[in-house]
Amino acid sequence: MRILITGSTGQVGRHLATELLGAGHTVRALTRSPSKADLPKGIEVAAGDLTNTASLLTAFEGVDAVHLITFGGDDGEDLTNGAEIVNLAERAGISRATVLGGWSSTSVDNALKASSISWTIIQPAEFMGNALELAPEIRASRTVSMLADYPSAVVHEADIAGVAAAALATDRHAQKTYGLTGPEALTPAERTSLLAGAIGEPIQFVQLSEDEERERLRNYGYDADYIEFGIQLATHAPRNAGTVLHTVKEVTGRPARTFRQWAHEHLDQFRAMH
Repeated sequence: MRILITGSTGQVGRHLATELLGAGHTVRALTRSPSKADLPKGIEVAAGDLTNTASLLTAFEGVDAVHLITFGGDDGEDLTNGAEIVNLAERAGISRATVLGGWSSTSVDNALKASSISWTIIQPAEFMGNALELAPEIRASRTVSMLADYPSAVVHEADIAGVAAAALATDRHAQKTYGLTGPEALTPAERTSLLAGAIGEPIQFVQLSEDEERERLRNYGYDADYIEFGIQLATHAPRNAGTVLHTVKEVTGRPARTFRQWAHEHLDQFRAMH
């Protein structure tokens, strides 16, 4: 199959492109900056911007299936042209699609549900890769400071890609929505401990107050509205955040990767620079 991947340079897209290529598919990767894509040899790189439907015409030609994301542009806002993108896919003869869904429906998944395309919506829990945001503090002071303390069943990006690859390769997953998690629910303190084990050095978890969390977010440059959103998220765990699902193994036949494994894969980014 010839499969187009949007979001190809993101955390999930890179894993998906590599897995599909390894499975023998012809992979075309959509990116706004082909010269900076740095994707594995053998992947066809196509220029295009999801926020501009006209720029996608060439990329969608001759494609059997497509992996879609629901956001675009410099600010990562939800796409408003989902109906146009899905209409283009139908006109191009694309018969199958996966969507990396978010917390709520967007124009992309709504349009797919009303289309003739076989679709699978993938709704992952918190990405393990979000821990990379902690790397600068860990490198600088061997601490992790935050307000949130609830357990979350974080999921490896490669497992999200694995489910998408399976859904793109066969119609067995058509018209299904899959929630994805990792194999265990871990608190931020527990994830900090696993990161410490990976780098072989102690890391202290520092529980912040609400005011201290506001200051931390303010130092990242976030505006007042986003800061208050962050406080609400930290103090009110998302529904089912700690619920472990077994979808990854059920769809791919492989057990979901652990956060310990993810930490060892990325340990160089958490070690202090000398």
